[in-house]
Amino acid sequence: MLVAFLYASIGHGGASGYLAIMALFNISPESMRSSILILNLLVSLVSFINYWHKGYFKWRLFWVFSISSIPAAFLGSMIPLHENIYKQLLGICLVFSVFRLTGFGKKKASKDIGKPELLQGIIVGGIIGLLSGMIGIGGGVLLSPVILLFHWGNMKETAAVSALFIFANSLAGISGIAIRGFHVNNEIYLWLVIVFIGAILGGYFGSKKFNLSVLKYILAVVLSIASAKLLFV
Repeated sequence: MLVAFLYASIGHGGASGYLAIMALFNISPESMRSSILILNLLVSLVSFINYWHKGYFKWRLFWVFSISSIPAAFLGSMIPLHENIYKQLLGICLVFSVFRLTGFGKKKASKDIGKPELLQGIIVGGIIGLLSGMIGIGGGVLLSPVILLFHWGNMKETAAVSALFIFANSLAGISGIAIRGFHVNNEIYLWLVIVFIGAILGGYFGSKKFNLSVLKYILAVVLSIASAKLLFV
């Protein structure tokens, strides 16, 4: 619930957070990918609705990345990965999650906002989509730092676009996994209820002015531990 709350507050589905928790408890990668994408769909949709309702969503900033990320996520989800490679890629993505949660790009995001060129969006979206499908995440944790780094959107716009980006990529990823064989954890229904509550609260407070700094840093520590476990243990 805490993961869903914090990630929904910044326009994310929470996949990297759920993956970190499951990695700490040694849940199998096959079960992780399918289960987490389902949770991602619910949380990212709730988060997107909150930010869209507040008027932060920029359609152009979404489609320029999604036109390549959605098919790439579908293809990536069909690529079988060796467990060690999966853990290494996941560990690297968790590092990006830590940067995002601790405010990477926050101070500069509101200055000189520009627009990504179509080719830039296609390349960035395609790479993120492929990695997202392979690992079982929506890709918002990778897209958000890029948008903020290149000043293509402010914090709220980035959160709104990331939320729908995650939803679309997660749906594409689930479609690809379903073709190969769908395996979910037996506790998925309970998890859905828990993350739904966290997402409702996180999306509501995140789209308003609300200080979540302490909780975000706590989660960043958990992600750092999980990343170190995946990369070095």
